[in-house]
Amino acid sequence: MTYYFSKELECSFDEAIEKTTDVLKQNGMGVLTTIDIKEKMKEKLDVDFRRYKILGACSPRHAYKALSKEDKVGTMLPCNVIVQEHGPGRIEVAAINPVASMQAIQNPDLGEIAQEVQGLLRKVIQELA
Repeated sequence: MTYYFSKELECSFDEAIEKTTDVLKQNGMGVLTTIDIKEKMKEKLDVDFRRYKILGACSPRHAYKALSKEDKVGTMLPCNVIVQEHGPGRIEVAAINPVASMQAIQNPDLGEIAQEVQGLLRKVIQELA
């Protein structure tokens, strides 16, 4: 089992961020956080890095269910979706596979929730065009 799903897009970096955010919304997920890795690497280490953003995606309904079953599951929330530039017009979008990450938690009640979120994130990646 892989720990992520991904797809390469042929568009600008900014278009990929916009598309990804829109498709997440269409599937009942929002972006709670955005971390600009390029900016942070420059700020903290004074190094240049490719365009790379981490979007903290969340389905409120699923997060509530998971937190109700396991109070420390918040250490694994939100679900990260990355958008990174591999070259001009070559953008990769990848999302965490929550089933893989939830295997670390010994709580069988989370399995169904992880499967549902896995389906959502897989659908988001497939719908990106």
